[in-house]
Amino acid sequence: SPCSILSYVVGLGWFLALPCQPLAPRTYMSENAMGSTMVEEQFLFGERALSYAREFAGHKKKVGGMPVAWLEKTMWSLGLEVHRQPFARTLPFPDETRERYMVRGTNVYGILRAPRAASTEALVLSVPCSEGPQNSQALGLMLALAAHFRSQIYWAKDIIFLVNEHDLLGMEAWLEAYHDVNLTEVQSSGLLGRAGAIQAAISLELSSDVVTSIDVAVEGLNGQLPNLDLLNLFHAFCQKNGLLCTIQGKLPRPEGDSLPAYAHSLQMLLLMVLAQASGWPRGDHGLFLRYRIEAITLRGINSFRQYKYDMTTLGKTLEGMFRKLNNLLERLHQSYFFYLLPSLSRFISIGLYMPAFGFLILVLILKISFWGQGGPGDAAADGAGPSLGLAPRRPRALPALPHRGHHPARHQQLPAVQVRHDYPGQHVATQHFPVSESEAVVLTVIAIYLAGMALPHNTHRALTGGSNDRGWMTLKLLALLYLALLLGCLALLNFSLGSLPAATMVPAAAAVTPNGPKVLLAALLVVATPAGTAL
Repeated sequence: SPCSILSYVVGLGWFLALPCQPLAPRTYMSENAMGSTMVEEQFLFGERALSYAREFAGHKKKVGGMPVAWLEKTMWSLGLEVHRQPFARTLPFPDETRERYMVRGTNVYGILRAPRAASTEALVLSVPCSEGPQNSQALGLMLALAAHFRSQIYWAKDIIFLVNEHDLLGMEAWLEAYHDVNLTEVQSSGLLGRAGAIQAAISLELSSDVVTSIDVAVEGLNGQLPNLDLLNLFHAFCQKNGLLCTIQGKLPRPEGDSLPAYAHSLQMLLLMVLAQASGWPRGDHGLFLRYRIEAITLRGINSFRQYKYDMTTLGKTLEGMFRKLNNLLERLHQSYFFYLLPSLSRFISIGLYMPAFGFLILVLILKISFWGQGGPGDAAADGAGPSLGLAPRRPRALPALPHRGHHPARHQQLPAVQVRHDYPGQHVATQHFPVSESEAVVLTVIAIYLAGMALPHNTHRALTGGSNDRGWMTLKLLALLYLALLLGCLALLNFSLGSLPAATMVPAAAAVTPNGPKVLLAALLVVATPAGTAL
C-alpha cells in the first residue's frame, strides 16, 4: 500500500538525515567533576617509558611469552602491591592460530593504594600482552605512568595497572575473579589482592615509539557503549595537548554543510552501526561494560603523516584523564549511554535515531492491521478474514510460524552456542563423517536454515487443506506479528542489530505473497534474510 511504502522511505530517509548538523549536536561534558581540563600535567618520563618497553620486549622474546617474573619485580620496585592470577580456559572449539582446546595464561597486576582515602573506589589502566612484539610500548608507558603516579599524593582512588595475557580471555578471567563470579567457566586461582569498586577503565594498545594519531574504540560486547562523558573527556584532553584523535580509524574532516563533509559523517555513522551490530567487542574495554564499568580502548596509530607525537605527549593525555576521573564523586551517569557518533565532536542521541527504526516497524504494523481486518481478494469477500482466532488445524504446523522472525535474534549472535546446547549431535557427526566439531556446527546451522525456508511451503496447506487463501494469510499475519515484536525487542537492546535486519526483511516480509513470480519472490526472500545481509 502507499502508506507502507511511504513509511519505509521515511524511515530510510530519517536515518540518512541523521549525520546532518541539526540532528547531530556537538558533544558536551555533563559531569560537573570533569567539566574542565584545567589540570597541569607533569609527566616527563617519555624516555623512561621507551626504556621499559625495550627491556620488556627483550625478556618477552627470551622466555617466549609474557615475562611474569620480570613484571612482578619491576612493579614491586615501583612501590606497587603486586599480584598474579593464573587461569585456564577450555575452548568449545580449537582456536584459529593453533589447534588447541586449552588456553593457559597468567595475569599480572599492581595496585597503587590511594594515600588520601580508603580503598572503596578504583580506576584501571590495562595493557593486553599479545604474542609477538606488539604492545611493548604500551606496557612501557604504563610502567612509566605507574612510577609517576606513585610520586603524587592527590589520588583519592586506587589505581590498578593490569597486564592481561591472551587478550579477551585473560581480561574475562580477571574480571570474573575480581567480582567473584564465574560466567564463562574460566578456571582461575582467584585474586589475592583487590581494590575498591572500579569506576572507569582505559585499555591501551601501542606498538611504536611515536604515533601520528590515537584511535578510540567504544563498541563493547553485544553493542554496549560507555557513558558519553568518558569519550568526551578523551577528546577534550587530545585537543588540549594537540593530539590528533580518530574514531573508526578515519581521520576527521572539516565540518560544514558541504557534500563531502556529509558523506564522511555518513560513512562514520555506518561504520559504527556495522561494528555495533556485530556484537563483537572492539577491544578489551568491551568486557568491562558487562560489569557496569565505563571503559574505552585507545590505540596508537603510526602512519606516514609527517607530524609525530612522542611518549611524553601520550603520557600527559593519560595523566590528565586519570586526574579528572580521580575527581568523580559517583559513577558516570549524567550523559548518554545510547548514542551514535558521526564524528568525535558530534553525537546522535537515542531520541533522534529511534524514530527511523519506528517508521520501518510501522510498515509491519500497517500490514498486520490490513490482514487482521480482512485482507485482499476473496478472503475479504468471505467476511471472515485472517485473524488470530483462526487456529491451525494441526499443532505440528506451528513451528513454521517463526520462519521470518526467528533468524534476526541469531544474526551474528552466538549461533554455535545455540546449536551446541540444543543439538549436541556434533559429537556424533564427528564420529560418522570426516568433519571437525566446528564444521559440524556450521553445517548444522546451514541445514536448519534451509529447512526453515522450506517449511511455509506446506504450512498453509496444513492450515486449510489448500482450499483457499486463508491458510497462508493466517500464517503471514502471525509471522508479521512475530517479526515486529522480535525486531522491536532487538532494537531496544541494540539499535544497530535491530535496524540492519529490519531494513532488508521488512519490505520482503510485507510484500511477498504466494500469488506472484515465484522465482523472483523466492530470490528476494533469500537475499533479505539475515544470512544474506551478513554475507
